Amino acid sequence: MKAAISSASSALNSTTTSSISMNRWLIVLGTIIVQMGLGTIYTWSLFNQPLSDRFGWDVSSVAITFSITSFALAFATLFAGRLQERWGLRRLIRVAGVVLGLGLILSSQVSSLTLLYLLAGFVVGFADGTAYITSLSNLIKWFPERKGLISGISVGAFGTGSLLFKYVNSALISAVGPAQAFMYWGIIVLVLVVAGSFLIREAVVREQSPVNAKEGAVSEPAEVHHEYTVKEMLRTKEAYMLFGIFFTACMSGLYLIGIVKDIGVQLAGLNVATAANAVAMVAIFNTAGRIILGALSDKVGRMKVIAGALLVTAVAVMTLSLVPLNFGIFFACVAAIAFCFGGNITVFPAIVADYFGLKNQSKNYGVIYQGFGFGALAGSFISALLGGFHLTFIVIAVLCAVSLLMALIITPPGTSLRARDSHNKQMQFNPSSRAS
Repeated sequence: MKAAISSASSALNSTTTSSISMNRWLIVLGTIIVQMGLGTIYTWSLFNQPLSDRFGWDVSSVAITFSITSFALAFATLFAGRLQERWGLRRLIRVAGVVLGLGLILSSQVSSLTLLYLLAGFVVGFADGTAYITSLSNLIKWFPERKGLISGISVGAFGTGSLLFKYVNSALISAVGPAQAFMYWGIIVLVLVVAGSFLIREAVVREQSPVNAKEGAVSEPAEVHHEYTVKEMLRTKEAYMLFGIFFTACMSGLYLIGIVKDIGVQLAGLNVATAANAVAMVAIFNTAGRIILGALSDKVGRMKVIAGALLVTAVAVMTLSLVPLNFGIFFACVAAIAFCFGGNITVFPAIVADYFGLKNQSKNYGVIYQGFGFGALAGSFISALLGGFHLTFIVIAVLCAVSLLMALIITPPGTSLRARDSHNKQMQFNPSSRAS
């Protein structure tokens, strides 16, 4: 009888485990669909010239829209965690998808820059950031043993959406013009985000214990025991160090994305058509970096990956600034920076979870993610202040060097205290240690 009960219990546990595993991968699929829809906003540069031609606006004025979008995206992450607690994850993502789609659809009717900034800039950016941070953080909670890989898949889907929609939106603009393209773009994004949300389930996180090597890969010397609130996180020096590192990583990548075509023409002497190929290459290597470095961080350690990426970025920007450029050097440097930038923004959500816990991941990462918003603005402001690419690249290289040093010395908060307590317990319960 006992054997029969044991066998039935074992079968039930096996079925339950299989069901949970299947549900987890359906959640991955739903998150990928959502993230691909969200990533389409990175095709904005395609609209700059067509909108300028249609309304007679200055191209640089139209381009400000994307800066507003990026800043609103980062700003939204400060509030997304609270909204998730109030509305629930699936409802929040659906609402964000509807608002994002409507923001783009209504942008098809604008005839002033102010409305464009409000709708395509702030509304679209805020909705995008809300769904981005919550769906990403939730997926990481479902796979605590594979944070880097899962973060890479999610953020990689975001980059893939950008890459694929470069062709979709280009075709729409050519066929129906920029205004109508906004409408069709908004409808497609609304459908993607809302449809993906139906496959997503909200994860429930309990207090963490250190990861056992038999259960999964250990990414850092010691993982967090305590689930930090935002206030508690902000009392640690590690939070500010991570913000500084993330700011540098984002500034270097986002500045390059905005000027890569101009660098090819002005510094490498390439023709416009050849330099334009670098835009697609940035998207490809950026996506590759997200997946490859995300998975690698689970095996070798996250801060080691960040340190390596910062080193490569520093070398690449110094090369762009100081070495006479040709076709090969230019594309190699651009590919390296894009690859490292993709990896950096992928690994950081997992680092925040490692350092401060999974329970408040959306809120905690939302604070650190402000480095993205400030990084999006800083490169352009520094370039305008210093008067060009060369000095800006040198500043970025210096910041990368400083951030590299921080990446090499930073450890999870309380690591030294936990190590000391562990040593004291060992001394207390080990007779030979007490005798010696």
